[in-house]
Amino acid sequence: MPVKQVSLALADSNPLVLGAMSEIFDRDPRFSLVATTATAEGFLGAVMRVPVDLGIIDWRIPALGGQKLIEVLRDQPSAPRLIVYGDDSRGELPRKAMIAGAAGFVARSTSVEKLVDTCLAVAAGQMVFPFMDVRELQADPIQQLTRREKSLMEALAKGMTNRDLARDFGISANTVKFHLSNLYEKLGVQSRAQAIAFFYSSQTAPEHGQSR
Repeated sequence: MPVKQVSLALADSNPLVLGAMSEIFDRDPRFSLVATTATAEGFLGAVMRVPVDLGIIDWRIPALGGQKLIEVLRDQPSAPRLIVYGDDSRGELPRKAMIAGAAGFVARSTSVEKLVDTCLAVAAGQMVFPFMDVRELQADPIQQLTRREKSLMEALAKGMTNRDLARDFGISANTVKFHLSNLYEKLGVQSRAQAIAFFYSSQTAPEHGQSR
């Protein structure tokens, strides 16, 4: 029984990198290269028109950038699983990519074989990242909220009621309650007041990784 090809889209601002990756995946019968682009907007347009299994993106892809591109796509039901392919001299990108919602990270200094193996593993449902302390990821749950949840959190902090939220977001009161319940669970709080307090404390806390 033939193995299903992994459909793939590439986004990289460096034309040499994009060309090299295109050649690698074009020659590999395990992959079906659907689209290549040098911009985040081009990638979004391609994968929304023709859904693919997997996307490899440059963290510094113009103009949105990798983090925003991942956050936009993670709210889409047919979004591809995403691998960030980037320079990692400081060792910070894998953590940032995972928090944003990527399924894997590969440094540009990594071998072609490692890149291909990571793609196959992520396409099979795995999460592939270099070793990192996962406690750092759990320390900032605000970064793990969806765009809708972040917007709701900001609206709560402004003192908006459930009725206000329903009106401004164009959803029912029950849907507001559902989203708030998910929001409270992710933040580990029990009430609106606790959520607002958590939000304000996160705005004043120093970023992870800063020197103390």
